[in-house]
Amino acid sequence: MAEEQEWHEASNHVLCANNCGFFGSPTTLNLCSKCYKDHRLKEQHMSNAKLAVEKSLTPPQAPQQPPPPLETSSSSGTSVSLSVTTDLESGAVPPPPVAVEVVPIPKPQQRNRCGSCNRRVGLTGFTCKCGTTFCGTHRYPELHACSFDFKTIGKEAISKANPVIKAAKLNKI
Repeated sequence: MAEEQEWHEASNHVLCANNCGFFGSPTTLNLCSKCYKDHRLKEQHMSNAKLAVEKSLTPPQAPQQPPPPLETSSSSGTSVSLSVTTDLESGAVPPPPVAVEVVPIPKPQQRNRCGSCNRRVGLTGFTCKCGTTFCGTHRYPELHACSFDFKTIGKEAISKANPVIKAAKLNKI
């Protein structure tokens, strides 16, 4: 049957250039699909590394400094110093300096201790909705005087899930 359809075996089968045992093709640089993918990843990593090196070697651009003051001499022989900036030329007034308020960062609570009895809980700690970690004994809201308001959250959830539906009133005939 092969003689009837004149089937010729392709002669362009080339082993992978990495000698991995699979066949490669000229479109993938005579590499098999896996070796070609690895080759592309290496090229990509090399280009990323080259960009990072170039970026680190270029010095950062310094902000532009204002021009030095211009000196003019008057007829009396004294020199007058003039400083001209672009803000003053355009008539814009620079904004006043902003005060920065320093807020101390609160110390995070230890996640591996119970909030009530200070017992070590390790990986078995229970985090309550109030945000505190408790041991197995104090995990229930009643046992650790939880400050989270479960009632209002439940009421809001029920009201969202079950909206009030009223039919429009009909005019009597």
